[in-house]
Amino acid sequence: MKNSTLHLAAVLLAMSGAPALAMTDEEDACIDELRRVGGPDGQSGIIESSEFSEAGTLVMLRDAGGSLYRCIAYKDGSIGEMTAVDAMDDGDGALSAEAGTTASQRVQFDAGATGAELTGSLAPGASAQYLMGAKNEQFLYVRVAPKNGALDYVIRNPDGSELLGLMTADQEYRGQLWQTGDHIVEVINRGASNVDYNAIFGIE
Repeated sequence: MKNSTLHLAAVLLAMSGAPALAMTDEEDACIDELRRVGGPDGQSGIIESSEFSEAGTLVMLRDAGGSLYRCIAYKDGSIGEMTAVDAMDDGDGALSAEAGTTASQRVQFDAGATGAELTGSLAPGASAQYLMGAKNEQFLYVRVAPKNGALDYVIRNPDGSELLGLMTADQEYRGQLWQTGDHIVEVINRGASNVDYNAIFGIE
């Protein structure tokens, strides 16, 4: 594990666009991914820690707004996972995200069940990521049902590529998966007011 003090200067330079001190390809990839998904706060920050293994490198990053992100990257520079870990739970299983933030929650299926329904609330500009482990050739079902307002969502494969590009919540998704690992459904509020919603997921 690398202490943040060893990489603080390097990351601040790299994420501000200035020449950086030596970093690994995995750390560089995680910084680029945070810039891509983290909004204005994601354009700068620090690496809290890095844990290297043959299976992949776990990099913990904190953006300029103080949000903590968990990134898994590989030697070829690809991203396996980028999720915000500063999620807020109201204690009843409902996910809530403030303006400009990304909350994260792993979807748990009851024993013998192939589906789950969750509730959430998103402020303007906020998003929520739902993680689900699934296997190649299984089928994924997603439905996002706003109680007020409008929402969009995107589905990402375990390698970080998009399984499904940006969709409006009035469009359900059902399709076959082609990778094994954690798939991410990110629900996004691009409107100007808070939106409460139900999210229904199924894996068969």
